[in-house]
Amino acid sequence: MGSEQFSCNTQGCARTCYRKIALTPFLLLTFQALAAYDINDVPLGATEKDLKRHFPQANCRPLEWPSRAADRRCDDSRVTFAGVDASVTFYLRRNAVEGFDVRFDHRDLEPVLKYLRARYGAPALEGRGPVRARWEDKRKDGAERAVLSSEKGRRRASLLVSRGTFEDEIYKVR
Repeated sequence: MGSEQFSCNTQGCARTCYRKIALTPFLLLTFQALAAYDINDVPLGATEKDLKRHFPQANCRPLEWPSRAADRRCDDSRVTFAGVDASVTFYLRRNAVEGFDVRFDHRDLEPVLKYLRARYGAPALEGRGPVRARWEDKRKDGAERAVLSSEKGRRRASLLVSRGTFEDEIYKVR
């Protein structure tokens, strides 16, 4: 039943078969760009239990300041992301990851950027300033975004991944 989709026994269906095969790489690229923003298989929306399964050394505790963006944070200072040594802070609200910040040596910026391009496709914005690249997924409720930044003169670069109004709310003191 499913095998006739790509079978081309007659010349009449050769054109249709060619179109289906030719579109396959584009569909794969599209699905690749639709991948959820995550770090080592922990996506936005994951629970603290999921997070601890993938990062057993993470230290979780209540957030030190009141915020609408998060009520807990989990830190792990020894992770590997995109093949480089990094540290990560997860921010949770109502037991769901709302954002995470991956920090790594600024000298590893290019390998991380290459990894992110391969995983999420071309960024919506790319520049030379502090914000080096930005990916956005506005199809979901509470748009998700990933922002790669590196300030001149700083040792660390950062990838902040978040959803909704996280970036605006996280450091607002209430």
